[in-house]
Amino acid sequence: MSDPSRESDAEAKARRGRNIALALGLLLFVVLIFVVTIVRLGGNVAERPF
Repeated sequence: MSDPSRESDAEAKARRGRNIALALGLLLFVVLIFVVTIVRLGGNVAERPF
């Protein structure tokens, strides 16, 4: 692993960019799973007996 206190500005900027890309990818994956779940449930939620 690299030592964060000894990295250059370019390396820090690249690391920040990778972190943002990973966060966006994870967020999109979670949203996709949520949307697929809602679509698959569809109208069945309103028809379930209590």
